[in-house]
Amino acid sequence: MPDIDKQLDAFLAEHPQIEIFEVMLKDLCGGLRGKWVTRDKIYKVMAGGLKMPLSTLAFDVWGRDGEEWVFQTGDGDGYCRPDMRTLVPTPWASRPGGQVLMSMADVDGTPCAYDPRSIISQLMARFAQLGLTPVMATEMEFHLLRAEMDANGRPQHTQGDRVDGRLASGQTYGIDIMAEQAELMHAIRDACDIQGLPVDTLVKESAPSQYEINLYHTADALLAADQAVMLQRAIKGVAKQHGYLATFMAKPFADIAGNGMHVHCSVLDETGRNAFDSGSGEGTDLLRHAVAGCLATMEESMLLFAPNQNSYRRFQRGTHAPLAPTWGYENRTVSVRVPADAPAATRLEHRVAGADANPYLVIAGLLAGMLAGIESDMQPPPPLEGNAYDQVPPSLPRYWPQALARFEQSAHIRHYLGEAFQQVFTILKQQELDEFDRQITLLEYDACL
Repeated sequence: MPDIDKQLDAFLAEHPQIEIFEVMLKDLCGGLRGKWVTRDKIYKVMAGGLKMPLSTLAFDVWGRDGEEWVFQTGDGDGYCRPDMRTLVPTPWASRPGGQVLMSMADVDGTPCAYDPRSIISQLMARFAQLGLTPVMATEMEFHLLRAEMDANGRPQHTQGDRVDGRLASGQTYGIDIMAEQAELMHAIRDACDIQGLPVDTLVKESAPSQYEINLYHTADALLAADQAVMLQRAIKGVAKQHGYLATFMAKPFADIAGNGMHVHCSVLDETGRNAFDSGSGEGTDLLRHAVAGCLATMEESMLLFAPNQNSYRRFQRGTHAPLAPTWGYENRTVSVRVPADAPAATRLEHRVAGADANPYLVIAGLLAGMLAGIESDMQPPPPLEGNAYDQVPPSLPRYWPQALARFEQSAHIRHYLGEAFQQVFTILKQQELDEFDRQITLLEYDACL
């Protein structure tokens, strides 16, 4: 603890204005849960003395207990373990504040079996046993919308055209469109600098009001996931500060592209060299094993990449969202792409997940798939050239109940992510699905009343 105390002393001395700290857990369904603590209490938190119910990790998207899980386990407490690397100021807060991300441990000190940060740490340890270290980076798409909804409660664009949006054009990579939001984009970049988030590029994406921010790669999968979570929070916080609504909803508008979360990954060997680098653009056998594992486990892992009812509206032909487990070199119609780059930067890009997914679970799903392929020396089918949609029929779960059923029955999920996680995530997603089934939509009234 002395090192933590020294680091905390230095942080507080550097930020004497901070009054309140948000101490946060990322629950399985993507919500940030935790407490506000005053400056004088942060020492206890950083020392691991904060207790919260273990069920804090097991809320559904509406913040409700996973009832079956809570009663089954007795709803006991656990200890929160903060990660000093995520202790940062929150520059968009109305009053000076800070934040820190935490993991959850059982009262005996054992990492909670369904804590998403702990799951990634365990997968990293399995890579380490093979002498390998994953290097990861995320690309995050989002829509920047007006703060107020329209008369029907629907979101409203911040970008339009002269024909009432009929072109559905977002001016992809448009520099002038980026310039129209320069004040906000600079504020997001400044917030990322303050929080130590390694922003690589900011891009105008293809749909109206849609943007993308990419993070630079890091040789720590857990830190990469933390940074993705922190980036999403920074984007939302700064947008709200400027009077906008930023959303990572997978498909906020039916007729335009949705929001994806692409993850790039390579692995280092024990010498620090890229183990995917063959000296040419084709990559090594290890790359092909990793790709094969991702493809073989993609269908049963779909609930990790597309966890919500709305998630499945992304998967439509012509939207660059994959419909089958496919791969290829420099091909954006496949689900696992090997980008063209210098041989030393050889990597795979996993293109399935929506931006609405929990970054921890997306990265865990990718790591587990790669491990399965590497540990079993799997071989992928031949890489595809041209339009993958025309060559391979759709086979990824197209609907939420299908993905849930595949996930619940998966021996792969149970082996790599753990039985407890598989059970509680299944309970939560079934609870959400049941809630949707109980609702009658306006479209049904319009069609049938």
